[in-house]
Amino acid sequence: MPVIKVNEKPAWRNGEFLKENAVRAFCPVVQSPAMNKAAFDSDNDGSLYIMEHSQECERLRRKTIPERVLAQASWAGLKPGMRVLDAGCGPGFTTRILNDFGTDAMGCDWAPRRIESARREHPDLRFEVADISNSLEQLGRFDFIWVRFVLEYNGRKASEIIRRLKASLNPGGILCCIDLDHNCLNHYPMDARLEATLKSCIDHLYKKLDWDPFVGRKLYTYLFDAEYSSIAVEAGSQHCIYGQLSDTDTMNWLKKLQVAVKQSGYPFEEYGGSFDAFFEEAWAFFNNPRRFTYTPLIMACGKV
Repeated sequence: MPVIKVNEKPAWRNGEFLKENAVRAFCPVVQSPAMNKAAFDSDNDGSLYIMEHSQECERLRRKTIPERVLAQASWAGLKPGMRVLDAGCGPGFTTRILNDFGTDAMGCDWAPRRIESARREHPDLRFEVADISNSLEQLGRFDFIWVRFVLEYNGRKASEIIRRLKASLNPGGILCCIDLDHNCLNHYPMDARLEATLKSCIDHLYKKLDWDPFVGRKLYTYLFDAEYSSIAVEAGSQHCIYGQLSDTDTMNWLKKLQVAVKQSGYPFEEYGGSFDAFFEEAWAFFNNPRRFTYTPLIMACGKV
């Protein structure tokens, strides 16, 4: 997997971080915690998707790199002419990329809001509301099923999802699973209090919302236990961030903090119960060009 060097638009000038401008560019309500929570509540349709907010489609668009998607899918065995399911497709950006490779691709997602967005963005493609933790018999069978950055949101059900998807594959069909490992936990040099709080918050997300930051390392075993054949695994990095943050990484990490972390219900006792105090310290860390952050990515595929 290629390592992507992040060194685009500088966020510092004469040693001082331009925090206010960068934050406002991606979340104009960050200055007001009450307004920010109200905005989240109005955006949230009651689902358990921890990154739900009004700019989620744009965040996903920015972080979906067509060349990387096609390299990953080709590694797993994607070929033109295949019937493809993008399982957990969100707003359909990867569905479009897979389809334009010469396949017959469709997408499914359990969130009606995401499917509505996908249909607006890609009216020529098929998208259906469907929960991949249940039977997908109504969608037919596929030659290739793509599950990318989905299982982390289904931690305790991930193994069963992989097992169930076998029934949706044609003989010789391929399941490709891609997810992160040790997600959001690899940073240096981080203050001990901030690091402990971040780890505790991640643990809280797993216990309360079934978000598994370690699902990447489990993919091979899940495929093995489900008796897929010709299993292949490759490890690389999704993030390798040093120096100045790019616009995409600025938005991505802002939203991780402002949406997933803030709305997790974690009490932030380490900061006197104040999310704002935590956020100020965390955001200062992420925007320091001395910081190094990386996220391992695991790809695993198997055949039926």
